[in-house]
Amino acid sequence: MTAPFAILAVLTIAGAVAAMGLRHLVHCALALVVALASLAAVYLQLDAQFVGFAQILVYVGAVAILIVFAILLTRSGEAGTQPIASPSWAAGIGVATVVFAVITGCVLASGFTQRESPAAPDVATRLIGEALMTQFVLPLEVVGLLLTVALIGGVIIAMRERKSEVTAALGEAGSIGKRQSANGNLP
Repeated sequence: MTAPFAILAVLTIAGAVAAMGLRHLVHCALALVVALASLAAVYLQLDAQFVGFAQILVYVGAVAILIVFAILLTRSGEAGTQPIASPSWAAGIGVATVVFAVITGCVLASGFTQRESPAAPDVATRLIGEALMTQFVLPLEVVGLLLTVALIGGVIIAMRERKSEVTAALGEAGSIGKRQSANGNLP
């Protein structure tokens, strides 16, 4: 195990644990971004450029931003009132340790670890990019258009809900003012 891999592994695990354990949802989303970005760095270190860059573009770029927008549009961003640790955590850690031990034992007992590494494939990021821009350009554009329409639709739905909340709040404030003026409380 090399030092860069060990650093990235620790960073990935720390980001994942922070994403599960932090109280504030936006902080959890940012910790998830750290975990996903360090996982992309592991892919890049293993010479899987396409998978690494796809991880960065799709998960770090798109999914993490979508999660942050969903948090900001649906919640006030306040931390929850429930405690983070519960009595069932000890049982969960025990089950996770047993499952990890069983999987590790199965992998070590199999002949997979004694096999020779296969030759590196000839597929490069450049070849995949050329295929996407020549042979598969129409499906790529259709998917991009579909995602753009979905994003615009989500924004319109959020704006309508927000507008109805504001209208309801203004109507409620107006009815309170009318009641106060009828009672003689307002000049």
